[in-house]
Amino acid sequence: MTPILLLVIGLIVVLGGILFVKLHPILALLLGALLVGFLTPAELLQNYALSKNLSPQQVTALLDQSLGERIAIAFGNTCEKIGLLIVLASIIGKCLLDSGAAERIVRSVLRVFGDKKAPVSFMASSFMLGIPIFFDTIFYLMIPLARAMGVRNEKSYALYVMAIVAGGTMAHSLVPPTPGPLFAAGAFGVSVGLMIIMGTLVGLACAGGGLLYGIWLNGRQLIPLRTTSETSVEELKGWLEKDTDQLPSFFMSNLPIALPVVLIAGNTITKGLSMPIPEGVRAFFALTGNPVIALFIATIISLFLLSRQFAYRLKELKKPIEEAIYSAGMIILITATGGAFGAMLQQTSIGNWLVGLSPDYKLAALPLAFIIAAVIRTAQGSATVSIITAVGMLTAFAAPGALPFNPVYLAIVIGCGSKLFPWMNDSGFWIICKMSGFTEGETIRNFSFLLSIMGLVGLATTMVLAKIFPLL
Repeated sequence: MTPILLLVIGLIVVLGGILFVKLHPILALLLGALLVGFLTPAELLQNYALSKNLSPQQVTALLDQSLGERIAIAFGNTCEKIGLLIVLASIIGKCLLDSGAAERIVRSVLRVFGDKKAPVSFMASSFMLGIPIFFDTIFYLMIPLARAMGVRNEKSYALYVMAIVAGGTMAHSLVPPTPGPLFAAGAFGVSVGLMIIMGTLVGLACAGGGLLYGIWLNGRQLIPLRTTSETSVEELKGWLEKDTDQLPSFFMSNLPIALPVVLIAGNTITKGLSMPIPEGVRAFFALTGNPVIALFIATIISLFLLSRQFAYRLKELKKPIEEAIYSAGMIILITATGGAFGAMLQQTSIGNWLVGLSPDYKLAALPLAFIIAAVIRTAQGSATVSIITAVGMLTAFAAPGALPFNPVYLAIVIGCGSKLFPWMNDSGFWIICKMSGFTEGETIRNFSFLLSIMGLVGLATTMVLAKIFPLL
């Protein structure tokens, strides 16, 4: 049983189960994880363990684990990474919507940019936020604004979501200090400053291409603004009838979004700068800049905003908090099950299989790097992992004189390749699906295809730049 065959089996089981048999995503993902894990030979599992540089004792321990234990551990690892963030972000989103804060922000945006420019403003804001912050966190904070905007123009609701995705995902994979592009720059000997400049240029081109696709697709579909477990459409429409003076102030409305951005970005900057910074400042951002702590602070502010709507009767907060936590619980379960499925695919040693294939292809360096990153992303679901893996496979190109252009282009094209093709083994797929109210098929069209097109735009843009401006 080869890794590629196991990947195909997993793809058929999960996609077929959800799209055709209409299984609940949790059941389809769990079935896919069980089947792939069961069919994975011990030899492939051992190869995977050795590729992770595990000690002999750790390799033995992994081989001794039962299939159920391996799935449960992968499930738990995913929960550890995103569980609290989703809970806190769900509460913040609920409070922004139910307090009228999201409505206040949307009215201000419309006053400045107008309705026609709203998608561009969403994309630009998401791109800027995506430079210091992981995309998942950005989406948690901005989806309430897209829903509030969708009440005014339901025909463009999917476009607003795609605009947020287009900006944030490209910055996440191309512009340091997020881990993937930062690692790629270091491995290829590229200065962080050059990586930021070129990553921003290519990233904006990709995001612009994604927005054009979103406009094209939005004119050929109508995805209604659906009620989610957090907020009903009727509740959102109720805010349209409110006077502006009944809503929270613009400053307070933005504070739950802006404050965690400042704290997380401050932690990233103070850790990355070599210049002298007072130890107290570093300690402050090290504490408050942790995403969980930053979102918890934002949650407290959001609850304060919502309590004002209930004349500070704190017992009235119980119901909206329970609704937010219920919604978060479902998202966490689906996302963690997707993480377990992705882990079972990784344990087939498909990464090692790809490493063995790459020398057989006599392609130019940039398309080769793009294809490798794309296949790894589709196979295991993580953009950051695909970047790190592809960089490790292509470090030979970093040698002086190995390329006819600056290796910054190689780092960028790997980030672009990591955009293809996110599907149901990707935790981000399920977060966007459930928090937007999209169906699985709609998520594939509005997320998976969107990222794939942006990745291809990035490949073309990077090859043109490398030819015209080799930067040697």
